[in-house]
Amino acid sequence: MRKPNDSLTRKTPTVKSFAWLATVGALAFSGSALAAQWNLATPYGDASFHTKNTKQFAEDVTEATDGELTVIVHSGGSLISHGEIKPSVRRGTVQAGEIFLSILSNESPVYELDTLPGVASSYEEAFALWQASKPDITELFAKEGLMPLYAVAWPAQGIYTDFDLTDVSQLKGLRIRAPNINTQRFVENVGGKPTETEEADIPTAFSTGRVDAMITSSSTGKSMSAWDYVKHYNDAKLWLPKNIVFVNKRAFDRLDESTQQAVLDAAKAAETRGWEASKADADESAKVLTENGFTISEPDAKLAEDLKAAGDKLFQDWKSRAGEEGQQLLERYRADLDA
Repeated sequence: MRKPNDSLTRKTPTVKSFAWLATVGALAFSGSALAAQWNLATPYGDASFHTKNTKQFAEDVTEATDGELTVIVHSGGSLISHGEIKPSVRRGTVQAGEIFLSILSNESPVYELDTLPGVASSYEEAFALWQASKPDITELFAKEGLMPLYAVAWPAQGIYTDFDLTDVSQLKGLRIRAPNINTQRFVENVGGKPTETEEADIPTAFSTGRVDAMITSSSTGKSMSAWDYVKHYNDAKLWLPKNIVFVNKRAFDRLDESTQQAVLDAAKAAETRGWEASKADADESAKVLTENGFTISEPDAKLAEDLKAAGDKLFQDWKSRAGEEGQQLLERYRADLDA
């Protein structure tokens, strides 16, 4: 499997304000000389179940360590923009971060597997895929001085349009929000024009005509009040992508053993809680969409077949790039499902 591309241009984080500079430039200590503080950057807003879970993780760490380690969550991209979070954690500008895992797809095929249509279309499959790929992801992160803490899936991805989607040809020429490489390729395979738009920018993108449709979860549709722009959601269950929360390994290693264990325990609890929250949010979000005038449908046999064909092209391409290690990962995943 390909190694991360170290030749990629590393962008310098954008300074949001002088206050931001003061926050991350200060020594990460508070209270007493032994009380450490971590800044954790996430691009997701406070209404997201992911952010709520991350904040609970932070509270659990503070409580378990009696305040010896405080984790401050900076939500909604208020501290660092999404694409700059991983480089910033790697450099130690901030100690921890949360990202949409597949935005790293250009670094390794491992990072894009959970956004391949048809590979994992249920929570059971998505969790098995995480367990199978976790060793590879941990190894890749370790090469950059990073350590995964936990990962949580989004609800299954569907297609938002302003019409009842019954045929893949209806997507031809539409500007479709696609937040990662695989989604962009998938949109191209169905004849659409991929548009990269961060979650927080979705309302503006629709209102200004930059996007006509989007591929995302019922959860994002709810949090973005998608009913203001479109009225149809095809619950195609294309894939269940993940967010991953991770830490600078040097920052973790500076903690004493008991504090490290408290972080790991809180992370384990956050992962369990987060997956359950995702399931609950999927159900609640569908209900909210319906209450706000959405028509929710599922693909008929012909549409499902056409969407699968578009996804199969991506999967075959992935296998050719991932090589033998990718095949071994798939075998572990399938073995976990059959166990």
